[in-house]
Amino acid sequence: MTSPRITPGLAGAPAEVDVVVIGLGITGAGVALDAVTRGLSVLAVDAHDLAFGTSRWSSKMVHGGLRYLAKGQVGVAHESAVERGILMEVTAPHLTRPMPMLIPLASSVSRLQTAVTRGGLVAGDLLRRGARTGTETLPKPRHLSRTEALRLVPALRPAGLRGAMLGWDGQLEDDARLVTTVARTAAAYGAHVRTRSRVLHADGTSVGLRDQLTGATSTVAAGAVVNATGVWADTLVDGITLRPSRGTHLVLRRDSLPGVEISVFCPVPGATNRYVMVLPQPDGTVYVGLTDEPVDGAVPDVPEPTDPEIGFLLDVVSAAFSRQLHRSDVVGAFAGLRPLLHTGDGSTADLSRRHAVLTSDSGVVTIVGGKLTTYRRMAEDAVDAAVARADLVAGPCRTARLPLLGAASRSVLAGLEAPARLVRRFGTDARLVLETARAVTGLADDELLAPVADGIPATLAELVFGVTHEGAADVADLLDRRTRVGLVAADRALVVPAAERALELVAAHR
Repeated sequence: MTSPRITPGLAGAPAEVDVVVIGLGITGAGVALDAVTRGLSVLAVDAHDLAFGTSRWSSKMVHGGLRYLAKGQVGVAHESAVERGILMEVTAPHLTRPMPMLIPLASSVSRLQTAVTRGGLVAGDLLRRGARTGTETLPKPRHLSRTEALRLVPALRPAGLRGAMLGWDGQLEDDARLVTTVARTAAAYGAHVRTRSRVLHADGTSVGLRDQLTGATSTVAAGAVVNATGVWADTLVDGITLRPSRGTHLVLRRDSLPGVEISVFCPVPGATNRYVMVLPQPDGTVYVGLTDEPVDGAVPDVPEPTDPEIGFLLDVVSAAFSRQLHRSDVVGAFAGLRPLLHTGDGSTADLSRRHAVLTSDSGVVTIVGGKLTTYRRMAEDAVDAAVARADLVAGPCRTARLPLLGAASRSVLAGLEAPARLVRRFGTDARLVLETARAVTGLADDELLAPVADGIPATLAELVFGVTHEGAADVADLLDRRTRVGLVAADRALVVPAAERALELVAAHR
């Protein structure tokens, strides 16, 4: 493997490759990795940055497909469970962890809802077993008494609480970090990964590009072109109709829900199989989500949550906890748009999350739909289609058995002599992050590893590495995507000086 570095702009980019990948969210990064590890030459580009779109606005989970099983989408559910197991046990154990999820059974939860919940968790465990994911990774679900539920989550509202169900799913350290790691891994195998590179036009054999840093334009010849631009896919090629769905999350401080150390899935009143999730994060925040609202009109670069969605999420969670939540508890909010393929009438909640691979009249292969959890399978299907269409000479897909950079077993990771935060976010590359920061800055470890501001655990070492190895070109790249400090505006303002310092230190070293 080569030294994995991601580059902003097009300087030095190849003029001809086997595959051009457009879009560097999780799917585009996955396509780049799949293609390059089959022996194909690859140029992967994005007009903005890694994980600029939907891929950074998820619930930071790797779902086992239970919600799709409840809708009768058995194939999608099984695929999700299989891909969850691959992520957690093979490709990214360093970026994932088992997530206990407690579902409180309050008096407002009907017997039907209780039965559906219990049946759903049993079905989810069957999916786990069918995917051959071990119980050491995801334990079996079980019923909890009222006393056990309150012991696990003391903040629950005790009045009317009959007990709870405890299930397990997968949790990501961070969705944007997964995208960055996949992209770095693709670069390590020889893919050219370029941000700040906008596509001006594309067909099945060529792509016109503009370097967003210099304004220079160029045309790249390709054997195949893959459109992995998500909710913007229909703007690049004709013949595709998307019906985006907005999913909104709130960001709270941990002290807004004291004593919540595990995830809580709060049943939505009147719904048999819908929940609002309360998801504690390693950085001291809590995410609350999510909604499913259809979106009409032009797709914005950064979607905005609506007041009704915020109110809905607060109301459902407040009903399950002793403390009433208020708008003042919300320190941040984010919304992502799901790129759902429009197949007819019906709400976006009813549309299948199955992905689709389509080939336009101009020969561009487009991958749409799907979910973050199943990105690897989506990428495999897209590359299969591109190879077949262009008659490229390529090896078989390798990504189901290919660990990402930094991956190792959880026992190995636990024994690493490196800062815990860096191990959690970079795995075995934690030492590379620190060594790089030392070499670039000449600073002592105490300064490189200290929190960049009070209560904000991000470090100068990882900000420097974001510039040197991960293609971060400005403060927004560092705060909004390499770290997630930007999810809370007040925290973002505190860390801007540290991000600017990291950029200056790297520039001086170069």
